[in-house]
Amino acid sequence: MKVYEGAILTCDADNRVMRYLVEDHGRILYTGNILPEEYISVRHVRLGTQALVPAFADSHIHFASFATFHAGLNVMEARSNREILDMLRDHVAHTKEKLIIGFGASPYSVSDGRLVNREELDSVCPDKPLFMVKYDGHACVINTKLLEKLKKKISGLRGYHEDTGEMNQEAFFAVSDYVTNSVSVIKLVENMQNAVDYMASRGIGMIHTVSGVGFVRDLDVDLERWFAKGLDNGMQMRVFFQTMNVKKAVKRHLQRIGGCFEAALDGCFGSADAAMLEPYEGSNSRGVLYYSDEQVTKFCKDANRAGLQIEMHAIGDAAFDQAVRALKAALDDYPRENHRHAIIHACLPTREGIEICEKYHILLPVQSAFISWPQEPDAYLESILGARSGRLNPLRDFVDHGLVLSAGSDGPCTDPDPIQWMHRACNHSVAEQSLTIQEALRMCTYNGYYTTFDEKERGSLEPGKIADMVILSQNPYEIDVKKLKDIRVKQLLLQGRPYQPVKKNPVAQIVKGIF
Repeated sequence: MKVYEGAILTCDADNRVMRYLVEDHGRILYTGNILPEEYISVRHVRLGTQALVPAFADSHIHFASFATFHAGLNVMEARSNREILDMLRDHVAHTKEKLIIGFGASPYSVSDGRLVNREELDSVCPDKPLFMVKYDGHACVINTKLLEKLKKKISGLRGYHEDTGEMNQEAFFAVSDYVTNSVSVIKLVENMQNAVDYMASRGIGMIHTVSGVGFVRDLDVDLERWFAKGLDNGMQMRVFFQTMNVKKAVKRHLQRIGGCFEAALDGCFGSADAAMLEPYEGSNSRGVLYYSDEQVTKFCKDANRAGLQIEMHAIGDAAFDQAVRALKAALDDYPRENHRHAIIHACLPTREGIEICEKYHILLPVQSAFISWPQEPDAYLESILGARSGRLNPLRDFVDHGLVLSAGSDGPCTDPDPIQWMHRACNHSVAEQSLTIQEALRMCTYNGYYTTFDEKERGSLEPGKIADMVILSQNPYEIDVKKLKDIRVKQLLLQGRPYQPVKKNPVAQIVKGIF
């Protein structure tokens, strides 16, 4: 039993701040401002200038992909293509991997103003296949060695560009399928173990992972399920199957369906293929809707009637409206009071769509990390969207309409960093769309647990709940919003105990999860 004394930010319905929290055997026994006599002699943990908050939740991450790329080369910090190539050259010289994987290349954060190309990749890596994923996770550049392996399979697909080696849309998905199937299962599980530990270092105790990216027989979906069940350190994972085949999810007795990839309704702004109601600036293109309204509506109706929780990727306003229409149709067809269906990203919503979300209680797992994102700068967004760029990620509008926002990294697109999510949400590039610190903390904690029906056990610091908590270096309620990014995670506590890194043999962990 322990007594925590100091700033206890409960994230309950009233966002109360308490002075004391009593934990025993992984459960919260008491919170309040006066410590009952029976707890006075219990060992105290005095927080001083620190603060205790609920464990954070990442409500949207491609966990297997994040684990794979986290183990590879991240070039997001590079500010020129020459720097990317230097990083690659050094990585190739020291790695023993037969397939080189890089992530984070952007044409918008480098001085060249363009994406690194196939010829340049060949200059530093001519002998091994190389897969360099664009920062947004929706495109890649491959070298000649990898192109030669895949040319027959991908040359007729939309988004295939042999000259530059850039692959978008269907061509990208096909390349991604090949690469994911090239990683050994043991190596993938090891990468996942390291990724869990990394996320725990950021104070994350709940992971919503979207799975289904091309493994044979959807092996990654099963692997993530078994991996989650094999964890014994308190880390929580909830799996969404990225498919529109409802039978696949029902067969596995999953409760959740959707995400990106097969459940993505459009592309993204980085490739200017997010689906728009009006053309991009200086173009006749309105992006890409991958499915017809009839296809999306049928999927939502079938999944809703099957009792599944639905999530769909929608970036552009046309995709957002398509998602809203389909979910509305599904709920009109078969009303469910507590469905918790969600639209992921919702970067450019319409006013009408927001109102439908409010009426039908549709949730929004958003990415505040996209605000003032170096890989996709405001200047670039304005160049392709014009005045519409000022309507991106309207967090204040969402909250004022009573919508439940949760926060996710969309990893590997951005780093799983809840402190950064809070900072961006409270320091929006459009000032009037900023959240309060209380709203931002709730978005990163309680609302993430609420999204997957876990709020009765976790997500706030209240008596009876599991003691999943984070000690922060400072009290976010008492500092200037401009300094939120300076807060550090000091310790993650799951079920009242300090987080224990995953040390199991990968095979043993999966076997435990299966049985």
